[in-house]
Amino acid sequence: MKHSLNLLAMDNSQLFSVLICEEYLMLQRIKDIYAYRDMIYSLVRRELRGRYKGSVLGFLWTYINPLCQIIVYSAVFSVIFRVEIEKFYLYLTIGMMPWVFFNTSVQGGSTCVRAQADMVKKIYFPREVIPISYVTSAFVNMLLSFVIVFLAVLTAGWGFNPLALLFLPLIMLIEFFLALGIAFIVSSVTVYFRDLEQIVGVLMMAWIYLTPIMYDVDFIPGQLRTLFFLNPMTPVIVVYHDILYYRSIPDAACLLQAALVSLAVFAAGFLLFWRLDRGFAEEL
Repeated sequence: MKHSLNLLAMDNSQLFSVLICEEYLMLQRIKDIYAYRDMIYSLVRRELRGRYKGSVLGFLWTYINPLCQIIVYSAVFSVIFRVEIEKFYLYLTIGMMPWVFFNTSVQGGSTCVRAQADMVKKIYFPREVIPISYVTSAFVNMLLSFVIVFLAVLTAGWGFNPLALLFLPLIMLIEFFLALGIAFIVSSVTVYFRDLEQIVGVLMMAWIYLTPIMYDVDFIPGQLRTLFFLNPMTPVIVVYHDILYYRSIPDAACLLQAALVSLAVFAAGFLLFWRLDRGFAEEL
């Protein structure tokens, strides 16, 4: 009995040592990522410059792409489905811009590590730099495309609530970490399971319709509303609409849910990526 207790104590001690070691390695990785911040900056610049390189309209596609999507969805949902939302094009524009960023981060993020296979195999650097730089470039693109949102609000004569606008940077940051967390997951898993790239594409086509971009959450039947809020993008889009469409301070519970889910997904994604990146060079 005494021998068994000693073994148990030794096992617990070893487990504690492993946990301490893992925590130290994780902190060291975070320091490494910060040390490579110049590399992140360079990759973001390269991504932004190369995105529309060689095209006639170049950087203007930052505005043309989302505008085309808004025109198509606006025509379909306001004319054919007759969605009863005042100034529907404005409601749609406010929800569509954050979605374009999220969609780009997840779909493009699924292949961002594989796209840099040569660099991964030849150069040492924290591999997290790749999805961080990709999502950051998409985030910068969203910030620039928000010019369309502000112009749409002003053109509609809608106006702004200055107090509500204070929450806009916060929800943008929350969405950034949510998108980055999912990008960590899909980019690392795709290295080992290439079919995930195609699966993600299909999922994103369905995901947009499960997110209240083209309809209000009040249109969702009460018994289904809880299920819709399991979608991590639902509270995010609701907060965007609260700030810019309804010109009101976001609901505290909705904002808190968005923040907690975002941090949880980011933490899970970071841990998974950290675990899987050890085999990237062999798999690519």
